[in-house]
Amino acid sequence: MHGTRSAVTAVALVCFALIGAPAAPAASETVLTVLTHSSFSASKDVIAAFEAESGAKVRFIEGGDAGETLGKAILSRGNPLADVVFGIDNTFLGRALGADILERLDVAIPATIPAGLRLDPSGRLAPVDVGYVCLNADRAWFASRGIALPTTLEDLALPAYSGLLVVEDPAASSPGLAFLLATIARFGEAGARTWQGYWRDLRANDVLVAASWSDAYYNEFSATGGGRRPLVVSYATSPAAEVFFASDPKPTEAPTVALPLDGAFRQVEFAGVLKGTRQPLLARRFVAFLLSRRFQEDIPLQMWVHPADAGARLPEVFTRFAVIPAEPVGLEPAVVDARRDAWIREWTRIVLQ
Repeated sequence: MHGTRSAVTAVALVCFALIGAPAAPAASETVLTVLTHSSFSASKDVIAAFEAESGAKVRFIEGGDAGETLGKAILSRGNPLADVVFGIDNTFLGRALGADILERLDVAIPATIPAGLRLDPSGRLAPVDVGYVCLNADRAWFASRGIALPTTLEDLALPAYSGLLVVEDPAASSPGLAFLLATIARFGEAGARTWQGYWRDLRANDVLVAASWSDAYYNEFSATGGGRRPLVVSYATSPAAEVFFASDPKPTEAPTVALPLDGAFRQVEFAGVLKGTRQPLLARRFVAFLLSRRFQEDIPLQMWVHPADAGARLPEVFTRFAVIPAEPVGLEPAVVDARRDAWIREWTRIVLQ
């Protein structure tokens, strides 16, 4: 979903680099500028197809993670940095709509994009992809020690899993924020065990907090980074990425296993047209292209999330090794927008101070 939200973010950054910095356009060329988060990636030939079809050159501006990208769009309100913005996710959707930086799209959403992903009733943001933040486990580590894999979020606070989990700081990491929101959705703020009490239990059980997804996954996680923690917050597509990028012969089983448990958080990423664009028709045409079958089927092996279009063909590595949680959790975008900063401050006080 966004910023650092991409499973295998480092891989996505490499893929984005393959697009290449666009050549300086000729004075007579029409240029469409697209502001994206840093994990955006698309095949060079796919972007070239839009350019050939539209007669325009596409220029990408990297805005940082999802929150930073939105912040730059808001700061340039009235004189936008770009024509199109991509990468606003459902944890920032309320802020984006409230900032009044987006034009109404008037773009047809394919019927194969589920209604559950169409979270903007005002018609200013179109869903492009969806990712699922969940626990990933080092399969071999648990098997070699005869320890059962956790099956619920509550399990993570049990003595058997003390010192095994690494999470990301929700103040700096998209998957870290998604996992925090998953625990809030799961436990709530009233009852015998609130989300605050749950995180106190995790702290007492020696949870490790990493600054970023890449630090957690590549430095602390035992299956991929040589670290000592066999449980990490990542994405349900991470096992597929590990197999895809493994040296030949490819493994028949991924080193890690995605564990949706009862707290997999669904991240939906959106695209929209920025107010003040000098090319409103071309910008809408590009958003429609992002929803096209050609672009949708390019998403999995570029950004390591699922296309929003349920009818898009998935690569075999996804059908074999990626997981779509049966019952992902979520919170209303307006609630997240109203409470996000306060929740992060409270989490910081409980876990880090």
